[in-house]
Amino acid sequence: MIRRLTKDDHEQCFALLKTAPAENLFIIGDIEAYGYDQEFQKVWGDFSTDGKLIAVLLKYENNYIPFAVAEFDAEGFAVIMEQDRDFLMMSGLREVTAKIEPFLKKRLVRKRETYYAKCTKLQISQSEVSIVKKASPGEAERLVELVNQIPEFSDSIITVEKKRRGLEDGTSRTFYIEEDGKMVSTASTAAENSMSAMVVGVATLEAYKKKGYATACVLKLCRELLQEGKELCLFYDNPAAGAIYKRIGFEDIGFWMMYTFAK
Repeated sequence: MIRRLTKDDHEQCFALLKTAPAENLFIIGDIEAYGYDQEFQKVWGDFSTDGKLIAVLLKYENNYIPFAVAEFDAEGFAVIMEQDRDFLMMSGLREVTAKIEPFLKKRLVRKRETYYAKCTKLQISQSEVSIVKKASPGEAERLVELVNQIPEFSDSIITVEKKRRGLEDGTSRTFYIEEDGKMVSTASTAAENSMSAMVVGVATLEAYKKKGYATACVLKLCRELLQEGKELCLFYDNPAAGAIYKRIGFEDIGFWMMYTFAK
C-alpha cells in the first residue's frame, strides 16, 4: 500500500533510510532540510501487508528519487510521477529505477548512468596530509577561481555566493593545498546531512599534478567525515578515476541513474 508520509512517519522512514546512508544521501538531506509537506517536496511510502515500510519515493521540485529494500509497487510509484505535471526527472539506484522505468509512458529524452561508490573506512593513511588546509567561507572566491581553471569543470555552475553559503551552513566543506602562493589542489563535499556526504570537486592544476595532492585532499576530507560517523559517496564515469578512489577505500555500490523526460 502506497500513501503520503508525514512527520508522524519520520522515525520509521529514517529507520529505513539509515540502513543505507550513502545510497540515500539526497533523500535524507532533503527531508532533514524541508520535511514532508512542502509544495515543492513530498514523500510517499510503500508498506507491506504487515505494515512495514519497504520503499520510499521523494519528490523534490521536478525530480523523483525512489529507494526500496524489497519488492515494491513500482507501477504505483510510476502512476504518482505520471500524474504530476511538473515531473521531468527520475534519479536513483539502477536496481530500483529499472523496476519503475517500464511503467513510465512519458517520452524519455536522456538516460545517463554513472558509477556510484561509497567509503565507510579508509584503506590507506597517507602521512603527508599536514599540508592540506581546511577552507573558510572567506576563501570561497579563491576556491571558485581554482575550479574554473580546470578543464574538466568547464561547465561548472558554481558561484562564489553558492560556495560561500555551503561553507557557512555546513552542507559543504572544502580542503585545499597551496603552493607558490596560490591554491593548486582541492576536494569538497556537497549535500552533507547528518549521516552522509558526497565527495565532489576533486581537482588539481595541470602544473601540479602527479604530486599526490588530490589524494591528500580527499584523504583529509574523508578522515574528518568518517570520524564524525558519516558515510561518504561519489559518482564517477572514468574507471581510471575510480581506481584512485578505490585505493583510498571507496567501493562500488551500484550505478546511479539519471532520467530526463520531455516536458
